[in-house]
Amino acid sequence: MCTNIATKTKITGSAKSGEGWNRVDEATIGYDHATHTWVEHTVRLDFWDSRRPDADHIAVELDLASGRALLQRLEEVLDAAEHIGQK
Repeated sequence: MCTNIATKTKITGSAKSGEGWNRVDEATIGYDHATHTWVEHTVRLDFWDSRRPDADHIAVELDLASGRALLQRLEEVLDAAEHIGQK
């Protein structure tokens, strides 16, 4: 069954694709049928440059446990950066 769970957010960053390093300014985060991963449903992260519709998307599929582990570690890194005064 399709979940159709997805959201978008504006971001500032860069990501490496087959073309090399590219600017990314938008990300979609979702949960739906896996495209390539060996589980039925995955957390999907998709990054791209909205100014270049023909540019490569950089996509990642994770099982739920991996998505939660990534979120936990990301929060730890963000907290540590803020602790040393980064904004």
